Amino acid sequence: MPVRPIGRFGSARLFWASVAGLVLINSAVLAQPARTPTDPTGEWLVAKQVARIKIADCDGRLWGVVAWEAQPGGMDKKNPDPNLRSRPTLGMPILLGMTPSKTNRWDGQIYNSEDGHTYSANISLVDPNTLRVQGCFLGFLCGGENWTRFESPDVTASTQRTPAKSSANRKTAAVLPGPGEDVCSKTPASTGFSHERGLK
Repeated sequence: MPVRPIGRFGSARLFWASVAGLVLINSAVLAQPARTPTDPTGEWLVAKQVARIKIADCDGRLWGVVAWEAQPGGMDKKNPDPNLRSRPTLGMPILLGMTPSKTNRWDGQIYNSEDGHTYSANISLVDPNTLRVQGCFLGFLCGGENWTRFESPDVTASTQRTPAKSSANRKTAAVLPGPGEDVCSKTPASTGFSHERGLK
């Protein structure tokens, strides 16, 4: 069977059909939501997986408190203020007054209960589920780590499926914060942090 040439009008139709297809593909790509990270609020698992930090926006400043500990019962033993060395680390502020400094970066301070020092720090999102936390002592000796976004599982369902096997598991489950945990009530306006006397 001989192949008939497309002809002048057939090739024009084929060309415009191709252009229309490309326009539709490009429109679909542009209509997809942007995947740029913009919001660091929520709960984050620290790099060593020993704690989760809950971050909230408190009147334009980001604050983060310890929302869960792998080893419950921690105390702020190295705090420079002797009066605060017996306070529990659960619920303690870690990220202090972070303010936006440029796109996807917030600057402020971070408190390290392991050494009792407060460092200048910044946070930024590597992607929607990875938070980069960096701190510097005296403007240098900088270090950082990545935190992973934590999505709270259905506690009731997981408790029914997986009963606690030891008293340690029950103790850890007992310190999980309720959904009404209020990060902003733990900011300096309500508590006053003398552990901030470290690095300014």
